[in-house]
Amino acid sequence: MTASHVPVLAGELIELTGPQAGETALDCTFGAGGHARLVAERLGPAGTLIAIDRDPVAEERFAELAAELPCDTRFIRASFAEGLAQLRDEGERVDVAYLDLGMSSMQVDTRDRGFSYAWDAPLDMRMDPDQELDAHEVVNTWDERRLARVLRELGEERYATNIAHAIVRERERRTIDTTHELVEVVSAAIPAPSRFGGGHPAKRSFQAIRIAVNDELAELDAALPLMWEILRKDGRFAGISFHSLEDRRVKRFLAEKATGCVCPPDLPVCVCGHEPEAALLGRGIVPTAGEIASNPRARSARMRAARKLSATSPQEMTA
Repeated sequence: MTASHVPVLAGELIELTGPQAGETALDCTFGAGGHARLVAERLGPAGTLIAIDRDPVAEERFAELAAELPCDTRFIRASFAEGLAQLRDEGERVDVAYLDLGMSSMQVDTRDRGFSYAWDAPLDMRMDPDQELDAHEVVNTWDERRLARVLRELGEERYATNIAHAIVRERERRTIDTTHELVEVVSAAIPAPSRFGGGHPAKRSFQAIRIAVNDELAELDAALPLMWEILRKDGRFAGISFHSLEDRRVKRFLAEKATGCVCPPDLPVCVCGHEPEAALLGRGIVPTAGEIASNPRARSARMRAARKLSATSPQEMTA
C-alpha cells in the first residue's frame, strides 16, 4: 500500500460509524484504501470488509491490503451503484457503509490518466479504463450547447458559454488532445480578472468533464437508496463529498430518511404514521485546520452521517 495516500476525515468517519469487531463493513469507493485499512483493523478476525471500485488499479491495491488485514475480505470491481445492486440481489446486509466520492488520490497522481490540469497528459478521465466514453470524446465531439450545459450544471462554471464556444472554435482548427491544450483554451475564454480569483481557471471545467465522463451524479443517485437498503437496522452510513453537487444529494437523501411526521402543520395530531428511518450523526462535518494544513486536498471535503433506525428487509423484520 502506498504510504503517500492520506484518507480525508478518517478520524471523524471512524468515530461516527463506529465499526466493531465481528461486523461487516462496506467501502463503496475503495480507491487507495486509506479508510478501508482503518475500518478493517477494527473488524477483527470475525469481521468482513467488502470493497467496491470500478478502477482496476484499486483492485490491485485491495489485493495488497487484504493480505495484511485480520478480517475476511471481498472485492467487487464495478461502479458503486452496480456493486450495491449486486449485493442487494445477493441478500447481503452490512453494519457500516461509506462513500468517499470524487477522484481518489491515486487517480489524480497517475499523470497519464488525464484527471489533473497540473501536468500534461492525454485527455482521458475514465475511472474505468474499459469504458468507451472518455474526456477526449466529450471535448471534441459534443456540440456547443451540450458542452455549455455540462460546464454550467456539473462544474458550476460561471463562464460556461464562453468556454464551450472557445472549445468548439478551437477544435475547428485542430483536435484538443491533451490536458494542457484544454487548459489553454479554457483559460483564454475566461476574462483575465477572473482567471485566478478562485483557484486554477480550469478547475471547474475539469470537474464538469470528469463527472460527465463517469456519470458520477447519476451513479450517486442510484447508489444511495441501494446502500440504505442493504444497511442493517442500527447500521451506520457516512458520505464524504468534495463539491456541492454531491453534498446536496447526500444531505437531501439523509434529511428525507430522518423526517418523521409529514402531516400538514395545522393538524392537531399526526395521522400519517410516518416515522423517521434515520438519526443524523453529523451535519456537514468539515476537516480541521490542522488536517487541511497537512493535506490541502481535504479543504473542500464535507461528511454527513446517519444511523438507520428501521429495518427494510424481510430477514431483518423477523430477526
